[in-house]
Amino acid sequence: MPLFGSRRSAAARLVPELDDTALGRVLAQLQAPPAPGLLDLHVEQAERVIKDTGTDWDRRAHRMTVLARTAPGLNLARAWVQRRGDSTDALAFLSWVELLRRPGSPEEERAAVDRCYRAADLRPEDPTPWVVLLGLLRRLRAPSREVFPVWREVTDRDPWHREAYLQMLGYLSPEECGSQVQVRDFVDAVRSRIPATAPAVGVELTATVLHHHRTVRDGGINAVLAGNQWAHPPASTALENAFEDWTRPGFLRHAAALADLNLLAYVLVHANRTPDAAVVFKMIEGKVTPWPWRLDGDPLERFTHWRERALR
Repeated sequence: MPLFGSRRSAAARLVPELDDTALGRVLAQLQAPPAPGLLDLHVEQAERVIKDTGTDWDRRAHRMTVLARTAPGLNLARAWVQRRGDSTDALAFLSWVELLRRPGSPEEERAAVDRCYRAADLRPEDPTPWVVLLGLLRRLRAPSREVFPVWREVTDRDPWHREAYLQMLGYLSPEECGSQVQVRDFVDAVRSRIPATAPAVGVELTATVLHHHRTVRDGGINAVLAGNQWAHPPASTALENAFEDWTRPGFLRHAAALADLNLLAYVLVHANRTPDAAVVFKMIEGKVTPWPWRLDGDPLERFTHWRERALR
């Protein structure tokens, strides 16, 4: 990821794979029109691109998540399980696809949970089935006595799993099963221990953006003053640290680094740090993630608007 792009900005576009070229090639193949035998080929391609991650759990989660969000994801997942019913990846992938879609019947939800436990038994060292299970329990609004043991299973295997931290952030939110106090305690604990290059390094900025929009949505005097939060600790400290670290060439190496740079650009423009945002926009090179830009409208339109202002 170069620090500075070309003088002419690349066209803004949604790129689900981010800078994962191998995943991008598979996604392109999945867009082919249906044809006899093509589903078998797609299963083989998906299986290979995930298997190639080895024990890079961060990359594995990224590829699974992106594949699960594709249009043919459900048919692909079911076909994969039919062919490889004893595969951890196939079982976890089907449950992940179902997690990213609308809640199913109680029987379907229970089957997805059971599938995660089976996948975990088949490959005990892999955190992926536990991460999917965490997401399912979050959707089911399960009590903390059920959720926190699963959280520990994930972090015992991968202490800084990005997707797991985002799932817990959602679970602990006031909109779900927690409160702003619980979110703050969670973020404080993360801040005190997280390595600067960990895949979950964007958790604090994510929590701050969510809190900002929650405050604006609730209205009142706090909504009027919400924009001031970026000038005061801990938000200002988190933003400054992120800008200083993340813009160093090669500093962020996790699979969703470009997603975190989109987050950083979003916060910088809302904090009125336009020159700093320009640096980050050049690093992104037009690869847009829907979140957090969609919080303010159409992601491509919002990204383009702010990038033009920053680079003017």
